[in-house]
Amino acid sequence: MTLLSIILATAAGGLLSVVIAASLTVAVLGRVVKSLVSLSAGVLLGTALLHMLPEAFGAHADHVHRIGEELHHHPTPTTLFATLLGGLLFFWLLEKAELYRHAHHHEGDGHDHHHHFDAQQAGRGGLAVLLGDGVHNFCDGVIIAAAFLTDPMLGWITTLAVAAHEIPQEAGDYIVLLNAGFTRLRALLFNGLSGLAAVAGGVAGYFLLGRFDVLLPYLLVVASSSFIYVAVADLLPQLQQRLAWRETLAQVTWLVSGLLLVLLVREMLHAH
Repeated sequence: MTLLSIILATAAGGLLSVVIAASLTVAVLGRVVKSLVSLSAGVLLGTALLHMLPEAFGAHADHVHRIGEELHHHPTPTTLFATLLGGLLFFWLLEKAELYRHAHHHEGDGHDHHHHFDAQQAGRGGLAVLLGDGVHNFCDGVIIAAAFLTDPMLGWITTLAVAAHEIPQEAGDYIVLLNAGFTRLRALLFNGLSGLAAVAGGVAGYFLLGRFDVLLPYLLVVASSSFIYVAVADLLPQLQQRLAWRETLAQVTWLVSGLLLVLLVREMLHAH
């Protein structure tokens, strides 16, 4: 049952985000991308700081309660925080190698780039976009598997967080592939195939992590570092512009809505 949930969740997070992104026109994307980025930042931060990290430290406390004298075999708070730091640095290096990219730029989104900027960027290699997206999606799949193995409720909340930041990312990748010369159908097909990497990551995570449950607190912390890195290093800087107070209020509203959405989903899952 857990494996089936992981497969369904990773398929939904990977493929539905591709379909939703591809169904939006460039003009619509230019209007809604900032709102999606703000919402995604709230969902990612809420999931990481309000659910994943508390769950990781809760797992540590549970091991302390049950094992006592074998405490030295289980993560201490210092070890978990060191893992968080290592995770942030790892994803920073991975993005520098262009294997963990987060594209949310579109022409007409208000960024100060010259016309056809995206076409020039795409000319550097549409396949590189797919490779980076595939690695990213595989990591997301492992993250979702670790969350489900810890707690099914956490698994679905994590799936929500992944889907929230996948939609603007897949939208950006879709536009880049079109500018690289892909047809709409081919761009959708290849983006969908890269989305299936999330399913592969989820299945691999289920079989590998299921045998080593002592690793789950570490994996939850690494997953948290991934979400925090994407939110703080990529999403929030895109919102750091001088805007009219109404636009600023809209950004804050969308971000807070993301936080509330995470809490709402948790309450709904608890009710069942």
